[in-house]
Amino acid sequence: MRAFVVTKYKEPLREAEVAEPTVGERDVLVQVQAAGLNQLDEKIRLGEFKQILPYKLQLILGNDVAGTVLQVGEKVRGFKPGDEVYARPDKDRIGTFAERIAIAEEDLALKPASASMEEAGSLPLVALTAWQALVEQGNVCPGQKVLIHAGAGGVGSIAIQLAKHLGATVATTASGSNADFVRNLGADIVIDYRTQDFEQLLSGYDLVLDSLGGENLEKSLRILKPGGKAIGISGPPDPAFARKASLSPVLRLVVTGLSSKIRRQARKLGVSYEFLFMRASGDQLSQISALVDDGVLRPIVGKVFTFDQAPQALQSLAAGGFRGKAVLTLTD
Repeated sequence: MRAFVVTKYKEPLREAEVAEPTVGERDVLVQVQAAGLNQLDEKIRLGEFKQILPYKLQLILGNDVAGTVLQVGEKVRGFKPGDEVYARPDKDRIGTFAERIAIAEEDLALKPASASMEEAGSLPLVALTAWQALVEQGNVCPGQKVLIHAGAGGVGSIAIQLAKHLGATVATTASGSNADFVRNLGADIVIDYRTQDFEQLLSGYDLVLDSLGGENLEKSLRILKPGGKAIGISGPPDPAFARKASLSPVLRLVVTGLSSKIRRQARKLGVSYEFLFMRASGDQLSQISALVDDGVLRPIVGKVFTFDQAPQALQSLAAGGFRGKAVLTLTD
């Protein structure tokens, strides 16, 4: 089976012949037809998460998939061969940059009927991130004010639509050339990050979804109202994440130290900071499928690459220049 693998951190992906996936009794074997590209893939390739995600090399990359069911394990009841599905495989079972992948039934959902394979393949990681940030951790309610950074990007473009659906007033940061685009997604206030300082223009916000970290995150704390919350998806990771991830005592101390400064700043301001490392969930993807088919969420595919272009496609993420997500498509 063809796949693109990382054999050494910081080196480009390379194509390799790998063993066929093992299909357990509660697994579903999927023929990959589209695979979303994510910054997470690039960070894994560079070794940035090797302490908290200790993958064994060689590693097949890929965190998003849409495709067709080929085979199901003997205890699988929710899917059958021929079903069109999509998923973000569990973090310990990634590997969608391949012709086939075995995925746990609980992590899989029927893809939105109205979405193409490329659109469905763009969704799982970013849509689950938006859902878990805004619905689970953020508990966004009608009338609240939400700031979503990088609104034209993969997570941002879905999060704007979801926050608007939840009844929030939505502000976002984007380039001036993307202002109309993010407004069409539902943004009420657009801050041109190249010419404007969001900290000077916004105040009294209930929630910030930050994908940039660093100074941007620190400034985000200051536009929150007392009791408000900033959720970071670029880090730094916090002690709650370390507990959920069952990290070793030593790594827990390291993680606590990494986020101590930002958590201290948040406490002084009477607000809070939480890190989100999204998890796989077929149940949540089923709800997301319904929102797509109801016209509430619109997948944004900014660029499509062929499977053979995977190494160049992954490196192109750093350059950006497109809206929404980049997707690999696998054709016969």
